[in-house]
Amino acid sequence: STDAVLKTYADRDFEEIALDGMRKIVAARLTEAKQTIPHFYLRRDIKLDALLKFRAQLNKQLESRGTKLSVNDFIIRACALAMAKNPFCNASWAGDRILVHQQVNVGVAIALPEEKGGGLVVGVVKDANLKSLRQISGEVRSLGEKARTKGLSMEEMSGATFTISNLGMFGVEQFVAVHNPP
Repeated sequence: STDAVLKTYADRDFEEIALDGMRKIVAARLTEAKQTIPHFYLRRDIKLDALLKFRAQLNKQLESRGTKLSVNDFIIRACALAMAKNPFCNASWAGDRILVHQQVNVGVAIALPEEKGGGLVVGVVKDANLKSLRQISGEVRSLGEKARTKGLSMEEMSGATFTISNLGMFGVEQFVAVHNPP
């Protein structure tokens, strides 16, 4: 409880930051997710040297078209293809049943700037397994720009069957994200 935490740190200096409505809702939903949805975690180290070399070659070829592929674009495409090949990885917990989805929709976590309240939203690349790297890159870039400026519509944030939150660009090797259900 709030009182117990305040009591624990009563002898120390701290700055208190009140939560806005969005952060309160997110905190409640993520607590609900951890308490009501079974979780399991997998970890695998992968050498990306060949991918990074291939990405550099592709980006050089695509430079004149104004396209630059990110490592995240490759991760999205690889996950989408893997889920299409392994349908039980493209599923959702629904209380007393599991829903195995026919459509592979990959959610991508997008950080919002502090002036927009900070936090994360998830933009959804629908039918990601049917899209090229270039299409995925363009769509992710468009979702990110819209999220940070105008905001995403409910349609653009709904229907993910898998979500990617990548902190690799910050040197993070492993973390466990909790996603807002469903």
